[in-house]
Amino acid sequence: MTEPLLPTTVIGSYSVPEWLGQLRNDYYRHRISRRYLDEIHEMAIKAAVMDQQRAGIDIVSDGELRRDNDVDYLLARIPGVDIPRPDKGDYFDYYDATLHRELPAPARASLGLADDFRFVRQLTDRPVKLSITGPYSLAHRIRVTGDAYPDHAGLVRALARVLAAEAAELARAGAQMLQIDEPFLAGYPEDVGLAIEAVNIVTEGADVSWTLHVCYGNRYARPLWEGHYDFLFPSVKQANVDQLALEFARTGDEDLSLLGEHHWDRGLGLGVIDVKTEQVESPDVIAGRIRRALRVVAPDKLVINPDCGLRHLLPDIARAKLAAMVAGAAMVRAEIAGKATAEQPTTAGAQTSPAAEPAAAKARTTARRPVPSKG
Repeated sequence: MTEPLLPTTVIGSYSVPEWLGQLRNDYYRHRISRRYLDEIHEMAIKAAVMDQQRAGIDIVSDGELRRDNDVDYLLARIPGVDIPRPDKGDYFDYYDATLHRELPAPARASLGLADDFRFVRQLTDRPVKLSITGPYSLAHRIRVTGDAYPDHAGLVRALARVLAAEAAELARAGAQMLQIDEPFLAGYPEDVGLAIEAVNIVTEGADVSWTLHVCYGNRYARPLWEGHYDFLFPSVKQANVDQLALEFARTGDEDLSLLGEHHWDRGLGLGVIDVKTEQVESPDVIAGRIRRALRVVAPDKLVINPDCGLRHLLPDIARAKLAAMVAGAAMVRAEIAGKATAEQPTTAGAQTSPAAEPAAAKARTTARRPVPSKG
């Protein structure tokens, strides 16, 4: 399998229709059946995959449209975590999750993500990436009572083991690209060492291509924190991941220098779409952001994505932003291919036959590279 140079992807979530949240609440309040809700989810996921494909996205996701948000969906499925009231008066309100005793050792996967992957896998021939909310962020949404985990680090590690079992099941289901999301880490930079330790427990579960996504939060399309990514380094170099996916569109590209300063030689998921504004970036703006990143990241190490999930954007805005992102990446991809062609040595007096020209043109516009694999 191959994918384009500068492949485009999404971070995970896609635009969530307002009616979807209301129907979830109808299910929690026993107004509709589980089967009906499953059918609704499947319809929404099919539409999200189609939107990504029509925009030209190279690596797609299921849009996370079965998930209330990036935390609740997993917490409600972890054995031992108590959710006293699953229904929500407002769709984006978070659960009140409580843990009264230590989590049971994960003898097997328990979160159902492999089934989610199998469903989206059958909808597309394109590579599929599935995201998992990281153990550090999950731990910040759990209120521990009694003597369970007096040490916060113990809870983080226990959650990491649960996620490792899930990752192993995803790999058995055929997943090749998994992403760990740690949206809470930017708010607690002093814990970066613990978070990276937990990430490595998760990645031990599956020999796949791993991405670590760290942002500044995206609740109600607003950041939860501000700052710079300097807190990640050098600790993140100990993470057993193939790629970092970071936000740069909203915050600017000043932090790109950290990658060179700390000799980050693995992949970078470059955030080029600001998901916290409805203003649609032009392809030229996207291309400019990619060109600046190429000063410090090799083209075969660069993946193009939004800053964060598209959950809070209206569908037409999400579609327009993805189309602009794809067009901007295509512009830079063509520039790289054209430059490579121009730099090829030529034999004096050699002539290019008319028959060869279409093939040469095709080669210039379809520069490709292997799908990344761990190892």
